[in-house]
Amino acid sequence: MQFATAKSSDIDALHKLIECAYRGDSARKGWTHEADLLGGQRTDREALLEIVKDENQVILLALADNILTGCVQLSRVTDTVSYLGLLTVNPEMQAGGIGKQIIAAAEQFVREKWSSGMMEMTVIDKRSDLIAYYERRGYQRTGETRPFPMDDPRFGLPKTKELEFIVLRKAL
Repeated sequence: MQFATAKSSDIDALHKLIECAYRGDSARKGWTHEADLLGGQRTDREALLEIVKDENQVILLALADNILTGCVQLSRVTDTVSYLGLLTVNPEMQAGGIGKQIIAAAEQFVREKWSSGMMEMTVIDKRSDLIAYYERRGYQRTGETRPFPMDDPRFGLPKTKELEFIVLRKAL
């Protein structure tokens, strides 16, 4: 697996990958989808472009034989804390260890490039299988919760009003 930093020219391919992994029937081919909890979009091209242009954020592309198979968004929160989001693996390639490789590359990136000693993420509280996956990789529940953006269609259309994020952290 090779990793590269996304550029503006990667936005269309990124958007297609993220949407197929998180929403709709294509997402159901994998185990990490949110299709039962949220409709609509997961993100939009404009939001991805904002990330790519922000000096405190990056999207790492995971490439197998030059084919985009996954990605992850990283954000510098403070001088010592980074945020991991939008972890995405092509639904047809999930359960093959790609996610583990992307997480490892993300952790290495923030340690080396930003000197981060802590990685943080948020996960929808209803996603117990996904939370357990991250816990197996050393992430721990902090007890903190954050509200889900219920009224912002840029993040999807909730199918339930019972959504909130839990915060997970890992010392790097």
